[in-house]
Amino acid sequence: MNTPLSILSELNAGNFKALARALTLVENDIEPAHQLLRNLKYDVEVPVIGITGPPGAGKSTLINALVSILTSQGKRIAILAVDPTSPFNFGSLLGDRIRMAAQFNNPNVYIRSIATRGALGGVSAKTIEMVDVLRAAGFDLIIIETVGVGQSEVEIAGLADKTIVTLVPESGDEIQHIKSGLMEIADCFVINKADREGADIFFNKLTKLIHQGEKRIPILKTVADKSEGVSALCDWILKSNASLNKKRTFLLTEKAWKIIQHQKMQSIDKKRLQEEIQAACNQKDFNIYRFADNWANI
Repeated sequence: MNTPLSILSELNAGNFKALARALTLVENDIEPAHQLLRNLKYDVEVPVIGITGPPGAGKSTLINALVSILTSQGKRIAILAVDPTSPFNFGSLLGDRIRMAAQFNNPNVYIRSIATRGALGGVSAKTIEMVDVLRAAGFDLIIIETVGVGQSEVEIAGLADKTIVTLVPESGDEIQHIKSGLMEIADCFVINKADREGADIFFNKLTKLIHQGEKRIPILKTVADKSEGVSALCDWILKSNASLNKKRTFLLTEKAWKIIQHQKMQSIDKKRLQEEIQAACNQKDFNIYRFADNWANI
């Protein structure tokens, strides 16, 4: 199972072990990752759903509830949980899957964590490549959960066919949310933990603000830990959307940009860069701009 063709054959057959191996090869640029990616056969119609929102909004719990309903309908689901990377040791706390423990033994669910690898918006070139590998593995739906750091997560719109922004009644000043890029990328708003005080007021105000323009974005209320309102969200996710074809060119452009950017930066050794900066910054005449110019010319 070490040749590209054998891995791809097992991958297309839905073998989770082959999928795990292929994802590891691609994530870490281990050969034959290059050949695997260029020989992938996948269904571009497999929907990719991005779920984003501020920390504490209940994204993982919401995904767990969604997956329970979707798998009961016979759907095969892949989940890619993006976790922040430490800028010091480049490691990652892959903790999102803890709230999805109920899905661990479900044969129709595959969960994989991935670090942001320094991508401010949480979506690196590796995320794009791994999603394409998942598309080749026969899943009916792919869910990407972002790191949950706020407005910097807008890049998910460049990868997902549909983007869900999850909020809670305590999310605060709705006008500030509308101003942020995070709110502008939403195809659907979900007010989670809607059994809390102030949920109805928040829903009404958000509805008035969102529906001032021509675009009608659905706003749904859920209580994910009780599976309340989640069925309506499932229906929206599975509903076909004619606008997706118009969005596809934008999505492919964003993917190509990320891939080209990653290829151009491959020659940069970040650990070596850190070591050289540590040595150089002790000099009295250290200037970060001159240092960067010299590094770029190496």
